[in-house]
Amino acid sequence: MSIRELSRNASGVVAGVAASGRPAVVTRHGVPVAAVVPIDAGDLEDLVLAKAPRYLEDIAAADEDLREGRTRSANDVFADLGV
Repeated sequence: MSIRELSRNASGVVAGVAASGRPAVVTRHGVPVAAVVPIDAGDLEDLVLAKAPRYLEDIAAADEDLREGRTRSANDVFADLGV
């Protein structure tokens, strides 16, 4: 469906995706640019993380810092910030 079609009937598109369980591909000038996909609350975090590799890299780096003892207490950080 085109972006224009989606903007005219967003509620109907979302309802259709939720009811059918099938995604709706959104196009701009005939080129796919997005998708409206069905999800449930349990899958939301996995979906977001799958599209945010930088976040996963940051989590891995933080875990490594914890293992190596390269951490500071929140109180120390707040004190440095004057909070």
